[in-house]
Amino acid sequence: MHAGEAAPSGFAATPAPPYWQVVFTSRLSGDVAGYDEMAARMHALASVRPGFLGMESARGSDGLGITVSYWTDPEAIAAWKADLAHRAAQDAGIRRWYAHYTVRVARVERDYRHPAAAHASFGD
Repeated sequence: MHAGEAAPSGFAATPAPPYWQVVFTSRLSGDVAGYDEMAARMHALASVRPGFLGMESARGSDGLGITVSYWTDPEAIAAWKADLAHRAAQDAGIRRWYAHYTVRVARVERDYRHPAAAHASFGD
């Protein structure tokens, strides 16, 4: 399995640290028409960007969602943020889909997995 591929469990197949993550936490507004299609399109576009390592996402029935994307470095994150299609999706999200959102960017220094054999390389 290579970086950017989804593991059978649905977890992103990230390399050994260090790498970077962008945590996008959002609450949907009442208008969700077209949201799932745009989210799928953005995942497809991000997955072919240089530096993309993978993505994990979950959304509750209350509209609270968390998407974590993994990247090789801050430059790859900045390039994705500046992507024109991504910027258009961000604008649509602000106008239509999100009641609130927060973006957090962090460097992953270590990770742990269970079962450990599911991924040969992980941080201390």
